[in-house]
Amino acid sequence: MKLDANIEPLKRSFLPADFKISGWEALEPYFKDLAGRELPGKKALDQWLKDVSELEAVVSEEACWRQINMTRDTTDTALAESFTFFMTEIQPRIQPYADLLNRKLIESPLSKELTTPEYFTYLRNVKKNIELFREANISLQSELAVEAQQFGAIAGKMSVTVNDQEYTLQQAAKFLESPDRTLRESVYRKIGDRRLQDKEALDDLFDGLLKKRHQVALNAGFENYRDYRFAELGRFDYTKENCFQFHDAVKQHVLPLVDKIYQQKKEKLGLDVLRPWDIDAEPAGTEPLRPFTTGSELVEKAIHCFNELKPFFGDCLRKMNEMGRLDLESRKGKAPGGYNCPLAETGAPFIFMNAAGTMDDVTTMVHEGGHAIHSFLSHPLELSAFKEYPTEIAEVASMSMELFSMEHWTEFFKTPEELKRAHEQQLERVLTIFPWIATIDKFQHWIYEHPTHTREERLAAWQTILAGFTPQTLDTSGLEDYRNFSWQRQLHLFEVPFYYIEYGIAQLGAIGLWQQYKTNREEALNHYIQALSLGGTRPLPQLFEAAGLRFDLSPDHIKGLMVFVKDELDRL
Repeated sequence: MKLDANIEPLKRSFLPADFKISGWEALEPYFKDLAGRELPGKKALDQWLKDVSELEAVVSEEACWRQINMTRDTTDTALAESFTFFMTEIQPRIQPYADLLNRKLIESPLSKELTTPEYFTYLRNVKKNIELFREANISLQSELAVEAQQFGAIAGKMSVTVNDQEYTLQQAAKFLESPDRTLRESVYRKIGDRRLQDKEALDDLFDGLLKKRHQVALNAGFENYRDYRFAELGRFDYTKENCFQFHDAVKQHVLPLVDKIYQQKKEKLGLDVLRPWDIDAEPAGTEPLRPFTTGSELVEKAIHCFNELKPFFGDCLRKMNEMGRLDLESRKGKAPGGYNCPLAETGAPFIFMNAAGTMDDVTTMVHEGGHAIHSFLSHPLELSAFKEYPTEIAEVASMSMELFSMEHWTEFFKTPEELKRAHEQQLERVLTIFPWIATIDKFQHWIYEHPTHTREERLAAWQTILAGFTPQTLDTSGLEDYRNFSWQRQLHLFEVPFYYIEYGIAQLGAIGLWQQYKTNREEALNHYIQALSLGGTRPLPQLFEAAGLRFDLSPDHIKGLMVFVKDELDRL
């Protein structure tokens, strides 16, 4: 296939080229047109589907920009009000029409003529949305969308002072790499103490979200929000039992490897006891890796890295940079975390992150860059719905890029020794992230299986689950206050519930693609591009198959992949 990063916005034929969403009154006539239109034949249906897709793209991009702008500056009340207006005044009015259009499609005899492979997942999702739709949930979902964003507003205000200078928590985290153990502990405790100042506010926020989510599930006929959310996320290809199997596999086959990594870290640092502020540290005399200093330098080096891997990949980042689609540096008032936001109409996505000049930022940049390439590759698909790929394959796109790009990090790390250290840290991270993924996912299952729990019960459950996935080598004694509320730092719990196991599933896929890459570079990259170009037009197992992978969450499969990564790490 021809690869071209000169992405073009979709040409409008249904809405005026200069149409802007100012309010519901301007938007409603287009929904009325689609709802009332006659569909006398297949040609009319095809045009109707294209017009629905165009309207969906315009609405989606508008919602995305309002959210992007709000996260870039959580202190600007006008930006927050703009997002809130859309989610409370426009989105709730769209939902009944969306349900009406879904039913119009499924009830039309012409829908039986949509037999090409890409329509299987499309129609399956339409039917799922019809089954889940309830008028009673419209206002609740609108409130949830707005309230979840309060997490970013709370977290965006957090900062600490180190050496008489104010830092965001993301910026302060770089001190945890310092050879100075006293400084590391001091900063670790400052970050923990700052988070504790807002623990009540975050508990209050979460309790409110939990209550409303449970009501949404009850309204839709589900026993709990977990089961509702699995359906809403379109998890057709694995079950909660597969998630439990994954948790057990991590405990059995990954945790011992993480424990060995921590044991080696303790010996390397010459410590009697390994504490949480030691995990990212280097021995005395070894300076932390500082791969860049500014956001513009990060972009420049990432583009060079992607160019070396495949020129098209570099072109994608270059195009985004030209279009102003990057906001990379951490600053006070900016929401925490990082994301790649696809923009359905203009095509080129937006990357948001909180870079502070660390090795982790390089990983985040290439991770979000992998997501961006997914957006570019799926943009040419005919309908907006075809581009709505499963989150599991989306994370394969990003996590594979972390591993593919490693050998091209020479712009970031100038000496062989620095590059070797970066590779070690990356492969360690591939393994050490699994226990946290299992912890967060298992915690969510408990939360929504026990929707009326007290805060005391939630704390007890968190303590038990966290302890079960904490390596024995790590000494956390005396840090209970920080650990008891450490779940509050995970924005997914607040903003995108149950979006976390995907990272584990995708990491398995990414390791599988990296295995291919080590054997046949071009074939692995072709598989990667082939799978991502399909967007959401195939079920998840078929998307994995297109990438030359097996969709398999069994303990034996996980064990084999973990051994491969550990062997590669040992070779370094």
